[in-house]
Amino acid sequence: MVHKIFLDTDVVIDFFTDRYPHAAPMGALFELAHQQKVQLFISAVSINNIYYVVRKYAGHVKTIGILKTLLEWVVVAGTGKEEVLKALENDFADFEDGIQHATALQLGKVDLILTRNIKDFKKSELPLMTPVDFLKLLKIG
Repeated sequence: MVHKIFLDTDVVIDFFTDRYPHAAPMGALFELAHQQKVQLFISAVSINNIYYVVRKYAGHVKTIGILKTLLEWVVVAGTGKEEVLKALENDFADFEDGIQHATALQLGKVDLILTRNIKDFKKSELPLMTPVDFLKLLKIG
């Protein structure tokens, strides 16, 4: 069974900014995606935020290359009017997290949301896990 995982923006930024100790678990997860053992999804709005943060560490040109690499590893889920309206109504403390949650729900085929900030998704209708806990579940971490 291939796990379908929606990635919160923070875990992607962890990897591309080499945040210790969070980058390594994401490296293992991206390797699983490369091996087609998991399918990874992100929201289209995450791309903006990833670019904005990673650019501060890597500069514009390198960040563009990073985003192109990321797009080889993930499916980008559209975020449109329906997702934004749902996010406006879902009462998440962080609006970006609300949009990501609404986008994950709209996909209808996601097994869980992977985030380091479980508390930010306490109103989630989907299961939540940290990258470390997910790798433990798979007996990898």
